[in-house]
Amino acid sequence: MNKTNAIALNRKIIQVLTVGGILLTIYLGYIIAKHHYFEVGGAFQQLVGNWGMYGVLFFIFIQIVQVVYPIIPGGLTCVVGHIVFGPLYGFIYNFIGIMIGSMINFWLARRYGETVVQAFVSQATYDKYISYLNDGKKFERFFFWALVLPGFPDDFLCMVAGLGKMTFKNFVAICLVAKPVTLYVYTLIAAEGVQVLFKWIQG
Repeated sequence: MNKTNAIALNRKIIQVLTVGGILLTIYLGYIIAKHHYFEVGGAFQQLVGNWGMYGVLFFIFIQIVQVVYPIIPGGLTCVVGHIVFGPLYGFIYNFIGIMIGSMINFWLARRYGETVVQAFVSQATYDKYISYLNDGKKFERFFFWALVLPGFPDDFLCMVAGLGKMTFKNFVAICLVAKPVTLYVYTLIAAEGVQVLFKWIQG
């Protein structure tokens, strides 16, 4: 199998799994909302509490997976962490998982190159963002603001960064500065939205 066919096959597999994951998430979200499963003091919080640190590690693992292989919408897992563990610890666990996942994305791109990176997005999206790599230091500034502002494919851009000349040290430094505030703000907003949606579903 040549490179082009390999990229096309990987892209189709990821697209199918992503669509399946989104549909499953919507269905499970509806069922969960009807049964108060993720509410504060609900069954999931009690279950995680019974697991102790293993529950925390399991949640962080799920967060890492959704960053590297985005089958589950990342905003949903952040909201779950916020609701189940509370604003402070939910933020900490969310950030740890997302940070580790982002570093893995950077490493995968640096280790395996564009064949892996192209599999996660359309060719048009890949061409659009890969062009920023030619801007040298300007890419680092673009990368920072892309993490801060909404509307950019953060996880994919971590892979794009791995294809360029950015050092791992600079990559980590930018993520540590750019990700925390936006993660906290976006999670708060999303959590409020989910709570309103849950109340509407529950009638």
